[in-house]
Amino acid sequence: MEACMDFMNRLDLDMSVKLLMHLKDPSDLARVSSVSRSWRDFVIANGLFKQLCLRMYPQLSKVAYVMELNNCGAKEPVEVDSSHSMEWESLARDHRVYATLARVCTSFHVRDCISETISASSTDNYPAETIDNTLLPADIVSQGAYWSSKGQSNPAVPETLTYKLVSELCVITEIYIRPFKAFFQPGSPIYSAKSVRFRMGHPKSPNDLGSHLLGDSLPSADDTFVWTYTSPEFPMSQESCLQKFRLPEPVLCIGGILQIELLGRVQTQEMDGLFYICISHVHVVGRCLSPAFVVENLQPSGTFVLKKDMLCKFHTQQSSSDNEAQEISDDQLQKRFRYLRNYLRNPNAIGIEEYESGEEEDVVEIEEYESGEEEYESGEEEDEA
Repeated sequence: MEACMDFMNRLDLDMSVKLLMHLKDPSDLARVSSVSRSWRDFVIANGLFKQLCLRMYPQLSKVAYVMELNNCGAKEPVEVDSSHSMEWESLARDHRVYATLARVCTSFHVRDCISETISASSTDNYPAETIDNTLLPADIVSQGAYWSSKGQSNPAVPETLTYKLVSELCVITEIYIRPFKAFFQPGSPIYSAKSVRFRMGHPKSPNDLGSHLLGDSLPSADDTFVWTYTSPEFPMSQESCLQKFRLPEPVLCIGGILQIELLGRVQTQEMDGLFYICISHVHVVGRCLSPAFVVENLQPSGTFVLKKDMLCKFHTQQSSSDNEAQEISDDQLQKRFRYLRNYLRNPNAIGIEEYESGEEEDVVEIEEYESGEEEYESGEEEDEA
């Protein structure tokens, strides 16, 4: 240090890469790239930001290559040693895209990431007890608004709820689920599941999804979707509260499909003696990476092209701008529309009423996470600086 020696020049390539790969915060690796031109070239040549992203999100292993859209500042390769210049430009493009991806995955504010419902494995009384009822906004609750499975004599029969996320690229951190408490039945039974598990993935074909968005049943989700992530199994309490299921680590969902597996049944209905699972609310917390990042599915290989729009400015998405407020408002309007649609289908089964005791605490808990003050955002202040 006193002799102003660059220790990177004293180490072999493998040791230097091993040292720098101990950096887990994208902002630390960005600082390394800013030390000198030689250090920046070293980070680019060895794809350290790409390696960091793959370590953070193994789902990126399905990305075949990356592209930059609307990059007016891109340089054309020079004629001298053109092959080397093109190879370097490809490495530099990977560096820019993955460096931005690593930053936004850890610094964007969290939000509700569900866009709409796709299907339920079964529905008892359609459309009064449709899966759409699980997306009612937090300030509207009704006794008749919930999803109910069909009854089963075997308590081991599972159920699934499948949703479309707000973007084909979302970082999901946790899921909230509220089992339904049937106040209108003797003893007010709670129809929870024994445990839950989560799967994320993408449609096998872009055309597979459109025909199912208007229905409430999907013949076989495994035939329609490719699952790139499966979570551990989480126990569910037989309590009528918003239960939080935090993933072991943030998961990058490439493809925008989330499936909730409800495993095991605990409650029978007195009327018929069959086991049911009923859910009144589902809330998914995470970060949306669109429109800055989009993916294109390459069929039939199952890999993706990751595209970065260079015209998108991330600071506008991190602030509480009018556009962001309008986006949140639009989400709420869509949920209210679904509620009104179900109400018009069966007005006698749905009545708006206040939350039962304990609901306000659940809402406050979600709002705390939506404020962006999460442990996953450790690098946000440095990025803004």
